This record gives sequence, C-alpha cells and structure tokens, in this order.
Amino acid sequence: MVQALTKYQSGGSDVLMGAVVTCDEELNQRLGTAHMRLGFGVGIDDVYLVLRSLPSMQLRLKAHDAGARTVAAWLKSRPEIATVLHPAYPDCPGHAIWKRDFQGAGGLFSVIFDARYTESQTDRLVDALQLFKIGYSWGGANSLCVPYQMQTMRAHWPHQGQLLRLNIGLEDPQDLIADLEQAMRKVLNG
Repeated sequence: MVQALTKYQSGGSDVLMGAVVTCDEELNQRLGTAHMRLGFGVGIDDVYLVLRSLPSMQLRLKAHDAGARTVAAWLKSRPEIATVLHPAYPDCPGHAIWKRDFQGAGGLFSVIFDARYTESQTDRLVDALQLFKIGYSWGGANSLCVPYQMQTMRAHWPHQGQLLRLNIGLEDPQDLIADLEQAMRKVLNG
C-alpha cells in the first residue's frame, strides 16, 4: 500500500511536500532507488514554509472539515446535484474505510451534476464563481474548484453527470454557499 501526504502541511498554497509510505520492502527499494537517481530533495525554503505552518495545522484542518461538511450538506440538498462524493457520507465509496481510519475529512470533496447539465454549462458555472478560484492547490486558505470530464479519465466511471472537485478553504461556508447559489442561478437555472 502506498500513501501520499497532501499540501495541508503548509496551508499557504505555496509548497508541495509530502511523503510516500509503504509496507512493501521491494517497492520501498524501488522508490529509494528512483529517489536517488532522480536527485529528489527538499529545499530549505520549502522546509521553512512547512515548519512555519505546522502549529496551525490542527486548527486549519478542523476548519476545512467543518466548512466542507456545511457546503457538502447544502449541495446534497440541491436538485442540480446528482451525487455528493464526500467521505463522511455513508453513500460515498470508501466511507467504511474513512470511518474506520479517520477522525475528519479535510476540505476536499466532489459533486456530480445531474446528467441534464452539459460540460459547457458546468464550465460556465465555474467561470461564474466569484469566491472559488480554479486550481489544484488543496489545503490552502482559499477555496478552489476544478471541473473534470471523468468519462475520458476512467473506463468504468459509473456516473453520467459532470464532476466538479471542490476544496473548501477558510472562508465563511455561508459565503461559499451564496457564491455557488448565484452561479447556479445564473448558469443552470437562468
């Protein structure tokens, strides 16, 4: 099994640092050899950025988790959304493992829009958002989103609608909900 840590350690969307952990000795040797040959290393500035943010990590993770659960609950009630993929929900794949192994969920989850909405509409919805920015830097203070066309990425993707990945930052969740609502009203219900 391989696990990678996320960007939450820095909390500033300014560094990517993590670890790969495995119980497989052969895989560990292969990873170590690749690490050596490729010259991977951590720069001192990156170390500083992570160390500076570690004291606030627990508070940030709790805030991300609480905000994400609030936004996810609101999205789950919306007719535009077919599925909310949040690990805290029993209908989310992997929920049993999450419940067994974790105490919180962080700020990252996905929604799948009802199949009646096109890729163009969900792209325009993302463009209509004012507080959410487009990006992948999960774990920072600012909320981000990225649309995915999962049918082109996975051969056996079971859902028909467009997927939107959301990272809930440290903004007020009610402000984020208002932003999502105005974008839905403008693009999907207008």
